[in-house]
Amino acid sequence: MIFTTPWFVVFATISVALFWLVPKGQIRLLYLATMCAVFHTHFAGPAGVAPIVVMILATYGAAMTRKEGLIVGAMIFNVLALVFYKYVNFVLGAGVAPWFPELAKLLDGKVEAVMPGAPPLAISFFTFEFVHYLFEVKRGGEPVRNPIKFLLFAIFFPSLVAGPIKRYTQFIPEVEEAARRMPKWEDFSEGFRRIGLGVAKKVLVADQLTYWIDQVHPALEQEGLMTRWAFLVAVGIRILFDFSGYTDIAIGCSRLIGVRLPENFNWPYLATNIQEFWQRWHISLSSWIRDYIYIPLGGNRVSWMRRVMNGVVAFALCGLWHGPAWNFVAWGLYHGLGLAVCLVYPRIPGLAKGAEWLFTKEPLVKLFLTQLFVFLGWLLFFYPIPEALRLAKLLFGLS
Repeated sequence: MIFTTPWFVVFATISVALFWLVPKGQIRLLYLATMCAVFHTHFAGPAGVAPIVVMILATYGAAMTRKEGLIVGAMIFNVLALVFYKYVNFVLGAGVAPWFPELAKLLDGKVEAVMPGAPPLAISFFTFEFVHYLFEVKRGGEPVRNPIKFLLFAIFFPSLVAGPIKRYTQFIPEVEEAARRMPKWEDFSEGFRRIGLGVAKKVLVADQLTYWIDQVHPALEQEGLMTRWAFLVAVGIRILFDFSGYTDIAIGCSRLIGVRLPENFNWPYLATNIQEFWQRWHISLSSWIRDYIYIPLGGNRVSWMRRVMNGVVAFALCGLWHGPAWNFVAWGLYHGLGLAVCLVYPRIPGLAKGAEWLFTKEPLVKLFLTQLFVFLGWLLFFYPIPEALRLAKLLFGLS
């Protein structure tokens, strides 16, 4: 975890302290952009920085022209960069090798010759933020003309690694305000509170659960049902506390320099249906999926059958965004189908009436069913599909 490394602690302490000492205005923005570049270069390395620099220049330049063809071209370029660096091996292995093994072997060799050891740091977040920016400019939004402000939008260090995914119309005014004012006590108090909360979630809860899960998992079939279900609950709690803890630290670090980042979690395990869960979980991602995939596919303006298909497609892509593996695709499809069920069952008269009677009489049933669905889904998120199915069978005493 980058945020708990000694280097980051020293870097963040110096960066925040000097930020408020640097003269206000453009010099302060330039200083912050420089520190963000230092952060990115340190953790990404030259091989990881170079592709992002090209993406930044292409995105900034295309938006400044306001020409639709160039803007669309830049969006396609960014998506292709993401596919190349993160998914090309997956595509070759899953889509080409089964049918053309020799061609796949040839292409794999060529890719390996130019591919860095790992995808550029945070390229998934870069791509989604750049596509959002270009899409909004294409739709008539004003581009960010100041290159330093755009650079800050691109490589703002608190949100660089794990989000939240920023919207430029919200972020740029926050940075501008922080650059021209004096520090406020509430920024420091709230910033340190969120950092402390995030570290506690990560270190005291998520890391401890990770240790227990790793100990129990290999011999889970020898354990009783109670331990098996405790394992599932631990998996679900771990990802919430790990990811939201990381987000808390990012939000807290940003707040120390007077910039408010969007909230990313809102008690997701209190959701009583799958749609509500995605309004509470990884909010910046789910809202991006809604605005830039689901709505362009037709959103709620099309027939309910099209809405079902659009939702499944959107969440399959959402799953794949998390990583180049079939279990992520399956996890996305799983949630897409869950959303489809939420959309379809109220249209079935007998089922809708019975469900309404049950949920009215026992409102906790909705909460239980929703969270059971969500927690079982985490098996697909963390484990290969065969292993996830094996673990699910163990939970119900089928193996």
